[in-house]
Amino acid sequence: MADKNMPMREALRMALREEMIRDERVFVMGEEVGAWQGTHRVTRGFLEEFGEKRVRDTPISEMAIAGAAVGAAMAGLRPVAEIMTINFAFLSLDAIINHAAKIHYMFNGQFRVPMVIRAASGWGDQATATHSHTPEPIFAHFPGLYVGCPATPRDAKGMLKAAIRDDNPVLFTESIALYPKPGLVPEEDDFVLPIGKADIKREGRHVTLVTYARGVEWSLQAAEQLAKEGVECEVVDLRWLRPLDTATVFESFQKTNRCVVVEESLPYYSVGSEIAAQLQEHMFDYMDAPVKRVSAMDVPLPYAREIELMALPNAQKVVDAVREII
Repeated sequence: MADKNMPMREALRMALREEMIRDERVFVMGEEVGAWQGTHRVTRGFLEEFGEKRVRDTPISEMAIAGAAVGAAMAGLRPVAEIMTINFAFLSLDAIINHAAKIHYMFNGQFRVPMVIRAASGWGDQATATHSHTPEPIFAHFPGLYVGCPATPRDAKGMLKAAIRDDNPVLFTESIALYPKPGLVPEEDDFVLPIGKADIKREGRHVTLVTYARGVEWSLQAAEQLAKEGVECEVVDLRWLRPLDTATVFESFQKTNRCVVVEESLPYYSVGSEIAAQLQEHMFDYMDAPVKRVSAMDVPLPYAREIELMALPNAQKVVDAVREII
């Protein structure tokens, strides 16, 4: 079956629909997922196809959404709960962190929580400070919860299907800026990508760019520009922040001996901090330069468009960081 070109939102919709057809225990729930067809149109047409029992519009209460999903998962269903944007997930931290992530451990394996929390993530578009977050590292801090962050439509489909089929709770974040971006997606029903496995998006030999989600786009743009200067960057897309595939990062770093970590999140207590620490601890003998980090500035995001863009990462900032360590 040939691959089909489609935006990420359609790849997510395809994955979700295929899993709902495959397993009747899978259902979706969240604000406006039914009659409104989803804020980001990922559940378009689902209410008509699957009915109100499996496409459930919820009250505007993120704690209720996540809490009900935990209970449904413990009872044997496989809920996919949509939280409109990741900013609102802060209201459901107790259900996600204290319950979903810990129940299997605290009950000595007697219960599993096979649920997925889908949430749109990312900075920008003048959404202001309270609606502009990329807080995936906060969730990845906690053992018991998987965190997936796709960068392409292909990965979005394969990763979401894996998340729905897994018996562990998964926070699955989708960059708002990437929803309309197109890419080739396999149409077969059983296209599933492994959980916790990074992907080399571009081969290189001079610098390793470690990134995920929207950072992959900036990294590939920077790599294209630097290639014209004779600098070949290897782009490692983590795809999953937990489980974290350090083996692929280490293998790339052994080849290039230099690393820049690119992320949309804030700089402190971040993925960049963790990758830098892992390389220093395990790959010190291969290190020819300090690990550089490109991230959002350490400020609440401003509203003014020009200042907002100044605070965000971009391809040029990646290029500048690479030039510093070459």
